[in-house]
Amino acid sequence: MPITESMSLLWLSYGVLSLVVLLTGYLGLAFLPRLLRLPITWLVAGVMWMPARFRLPLLEEGDFYTGLAPAVVVATVAFLERNAEALMPALTLTLLGAGLGAVFGLLLWWLGRRRGGAQVRQEPEDDAGDRRGAERREPVIG
Repeated sequence: MPITESMSLLWLSYGVLSLVVLLTGYLGLAFLPRLLRLPITWLVAGVMWMPARFRLPLLEEGDFYTGLAPAVVVATVAFLERNAEALMPALTLTLLGAGLGAVFGLLLWWLGRRRGGAQVRQEPEDDAGDRRGAERREPVIG
């Protein structure tokens, strides 16, 4: 299968790998309550998925390549190159992505709590301990 656009394949593989990282991270945080687990997972998602523009000099004088990459990658490369001009916008976008992700995680937790709380309803019990109006159902095999 010939691939004409390598950038789209790169973004596709980055998206799939980031989903794997997020899923394993979410499952790895299973010991935490959902109130902490969702915002942490979405904070990491915001950091991984926030895009930023970058600009690289080419071999010819005055020629540049401009593209999009995850802001955390752009900020890391700018930090390693000690390029403060590129570091500040990328770092700002990284922090913005982290904040938006954490807020989205809290919103998901709040919506799940609200929806889950509305569905849980206890039925009153009578003196014998049986639920009113509930019939006992025997298990059936086959």
